[in-house]
Amino acid sequence: MSFIIRRLVFYAVAGWVALTIDFFLPRAMPGNAVEAIMAKFPNLQPSAYKAIQAMLGIGHPGSIWGQYVSYVNDVFHLNFGIDVTEYPASVASLIGQTIPWTLALVGTATVIAFAVGTGLGILAAWRRGGWLDRALPGLMFLQAMPYFFLALILLELFAVTLHVFPLGQGYSQTVVPGLNWPFIVSATYHSILPACTIVITSVAGWMLQMRNVMITTIGEDYVLAGQAKGLSSRRVVFSYAARNAFLPQLQGFGLALAFVVSGALIMEIVFSYPGIGLLLLNAVSSDDYPLMQAIFLVITFAVLIANLLVDVVLVLVDPRARAREGA
Repeated sequence: MSFIIRRLVFYAVAGWVALTIDFFLPRAMPGNAVEAIMAKFPNLQPSAYKAIQAMLGIGHPGSIWGQYVSYVNDVFHLNFGIDVTEYPASVASLIGQTIPWTLALVGTATVIAFAVGTGLGILAAWRRGGWLDRALPGLMFLQAMPYFFLALILLELFAVTLHVFPLGQGYSQTVVPGLNWPFIVSATYHSILPACTIVITSVAGWMLQMRNVMITTIGEDYVLAGQAKGLSSRRVVFSYAARNAFLPQLQGFGLALAFVVSGALIMEIVFSYPGIGLLLLNAVSSDDYPLMQAIFLVITFAVLIANLLVDVVLVLVDPRARAREGA
């Protein structure tokens, strides 16, 4: 319990630091955010200057401390202000529209890559020197390939040449978004190529990591003891070796899930996929400061929460971790 409390305090401090940096960073950047917005909309009257200041949260009366307190209060109420590019839409509504797309695509693809790679890693270690183990260098070639390059190849082959899949977008423009069957089918169909890009370029990494840990674990005394008892090779591999080798893999999986929220930026650009990565690119290219700040916070807190959950899970499932931490 003391370990969990210590981690909670650590991540709370890290979250506060991220919140503070997110507040001061736009104010430390060269130029003036309000003037940049005024330049984008030349028809605005000079009297709109103070209104834009208030919208961005930098026109709060009093000192910079007053602005900071107001900003923290707004963040805790999930009020990230009004978006500049999509005015008068709120920043929270734009993030709420794009996060489900990223979670559905990148999250599902990450889980599939993890499950397939972990299973293949166990088999490669169990049959060390077999055909699957020998195929690993070829799979690592795909791991080393930039995923946006593979995305372009898949688009050229399956979308442009064979016309099997669409060129991009999250769904067909002929369907109405919502919980209806035509939209679900269209969104799934449009996500196949992006998902395959993520799975193909990441499965080898999970496989290599699991294989290496498995080979080390197979040489441990408790595995040799299981073999000496006359247990079947399958039971020794899966019940003894894989169960313990899975813990480092689980930690890496938790960290990978943390970065799911940030999306696969280049992949979303290539496929014009309506995820949070594409939203971030649009925010940066249009100097949309409120949206950039909010996305930075969402990604940061997703990483912190995922790390905390991984720490807690490892302590709960691994007696050795509990002994080290004195929990």
